[in-house]
Amino acid sequence: MITKARRRRDPEARRREIVEAAAELIVEIGVDALTHRKVAARACVPLGATTQYFDTLDDLRDAALGFLVREIEMRIEATRQAVESVGVTPEALARLITESLADARALETDRAVVTAAVHDPRVRELARRWSDQVVEFIAPVHGPDRARAAAVFIDGILWHAQISDDPLEESLIRDGLAGILTPHTASDSSEPYTAPAASPAPAPTAS
Repeated sequence: MITKARRRRDPEARRREIVEAAAELIVEIGVDALTHRKVAARACVPLGATTQYFDTLDDLRDAALGFLVREIEMRIEATRQAVESVGVTPEALARLITESLADARALETDRAVVTAAVHDPRVRELARRWSDQVVEFIAPVHGPDRARAAAVFIDGILWHAQISDDPLEESLIRDGLAGILTPHTASDSSEPYTAPAASPAPAPTAS
């Protein structure tokens, strides 16, 4: 009874509960499977409440995806602060990425948002914020090109975690980032790859 009374007095609280319920369902079953009925059941509200606060299912989906994106942005900001406190190095980045791979909820949220972005152009701008913010805190130290390459590499690590039973080792992540972020110098022992010269065509024989 107290909960019902609070909801009647606080419509914003009910709206927030509906959005959070929709966000949970998107993570669990995907954005395409979302319905007003499922959201109402998860939020423990009458079915009509979802349409009272959201005119269309698309409006509700957008609000829920926005909620999930804010979760991602909060994690990115925490990562930014953690990295900047110890330095934007391959070692520090690899350690934080490895820690994030152990957070099942975070991985599920990332998957839900990016999967929705593949099929819905409206979500792509939201999904790109993650990579853009990674670039923002790496670029001042390593330059925009290396920062963008590192962000793409990190995206790949996160997707690998979605489909693989075995997480990548921190040392592999560290070495991959070092290869991207560490500039090569003239003293490097490795030589650039050169394609082998084609063998000359055999001379024609007299008939």
